[in-house]
Amino acid sequence: MAAGPRCPLCPLCAEPCAEPRLLPCLHSLCAPCLRRLGPLGQPGRPVLCPLCDAEVALPPGGVGQLVPDYLALRRGGAAGCDLCADGAAVRRCLTCGAALCLFCCQAHRRQKKTASHAVTELVSSKDCNQARKPLFCPSHPTEELRLFCEQCDQPVCRDCVADRHRQHTCDFTGNAIHRHGEALQELLRSTQQHMGTLEGVLSHIDDMVSAVRDRAEAVAAEIRQFASGYVKAIEEHRDRLLKQLEDLKVQKENLLHLQKAQMQQLLLDMRTGVEYTEHLLTSGSDLEILITKGVVASRLAKLNSVAYNTRPSVDDGIRFSPQERAGQCFGYEVFGAIINKVVDPARCTLHGEDVHSARQNQLTGFTLLCSDTMGERMGRGGEAVQVTITHRDKDSVVKPTVCDNGDGTYHVSYSPEEPGLYAVCVYVKGQHVQGSPFTLVVKTKFREHQGVFHCCTFCSSGGQKSARCACGGTMPGGYQGCGHGHKGHPGCPHWSCCGQVKESSECLGGPPGNTLQRSLLRTVAV
Repeated sequence: MAAGPRCPLCPLCAEPCAEPRLLPCLHSLCAPCLRRLGPLGQPGRPVLCPLCDAEVALPPGGVGQLVPDYLALRRGGAAGCDLCADGAAVRRCLTCGAALCLFCCQAHRRQKKTASHAVTELVSSKDCNQARKPLFCPSHPTEELRLFCEQCDQPVCRDCVADRHRQHTCDFTGNAIHRHGEALQELLRSTQQHMGTLEGVLSHIDDMVSAVRDRAEAVAAEIRQFASGYVKAIEEHRDRLLKQLEDLKVQKENLLHLQKAQMQQLLLDMRTGVEYTEHLLTSGSDLEILITKGVVASRLAKLNSVAYNTRPSVDDGIRFSPQERAGQCFGYEVFGAIINKVVDPARCTLHGEDVHSARQNQLTGFTLLCSDTMGERMGRGGEAVQVTITHRDKDSVVKPTVCDNGDGTYHVSYSPEEPGLYAVCVYVKGQHVQGSPFTLVVKTKFREHQGVFHCCTFCSSGGQKSARCACGGTMPGGYQGCGHGHKGHPGCPHWSCCGQVKESSECLGGPPGNTLQRSLLRTVAV
């Protein structure tokens, strides 16, 4: 008997796949490989396909109930001849079902036993596959699978129909294939449409990957260009700072050298005068001393009157502030500045209308202006400013708030709760500023007016005789309040509660019960 086509190889173990089984993910493995998957290969337990990692469930009967992959058995080339080893099947015998090559077909017709068999051409791969030997029922090995059970959705043989499938609807496979083939074709077309969509999406993804790469490269070029320019700007700023530092150092050194030369010359002149005077007083006669004392005294007096600084004319106040904004360099904003000004607490001053006075429970404050040793405004913040406000007679301390304005000024705000005298100390770098400490007078809470600001009582009360005014004015006819041109009227608009003529003033009157009732008055234009 001639050998059939070779068995395909299992994609997992690479051995001939004599019993391939089809997983629900449509990958085919040999039965031994499926059984070697371990406990996960048990019925009812999910198993991962070794080829695609898809989670699939085995049927209740285990690996044996998986659908055999008949196509896998026929892979590896065209269908072979059932009678010889080398020929490729080109015809099929309709009587015995054998696939025949051209040579065996001729021999098939010459033999007496098979000469009457009907032979047909194989025109497609499907015909070649159908030219194979018939498939037999696993339950009845001698019976060919020619029928299809619609209820169980599986091919059956005649014995199966007579036994377990007796009450089921069955039909020949040739008829059933039309119905199920069409449904499968519809699913195939739908899947192919999804495949087309997915291929389009993948194409778009590939395009987007390319676009992302191109964009990333463009942005990387921008970053490199920006960084290169920034590095150049920083290097240029560095060189400028070093040049500025060198100039500042030379300037300070020159001033110190000049002061040193002046001090040395003054010291030399004084030493000369002292030596000559000492020599005159120790070695000269009385007459000689009297004769030269005028010149000597004049010289010494002149030397003693020379003004000189007891400290170096400049200090070493040079520091670098990396957070300081330094403007732009080559279009880039740069930071870092050389600070050569040193704050001098003795030259720092206090400003504001309420430096020495305040009101109880009212927010008030003043401004501290910091200057350097030359009296010039610092122009920047960051100094250590401390303010204390202590009541002189009571154990009361006010906690002020110091706000750094960043320009060399500091706003100090506070709200005293107790009236009285307070001692205010303002420190910069632990030293008192100019005018510190000083006395702060906190007055009682501002008293609001309880009356009305009117021209006279007669007008504001509508002519009521009982209406009164704190100014003390009266009118003839029994009017107890003031009137224009009458006795006691101040001659200008004033408050009815206290007589104050300034509208924005504090009320100086007594309790509200002793003043003019507001209900008797009305506000009029004055």
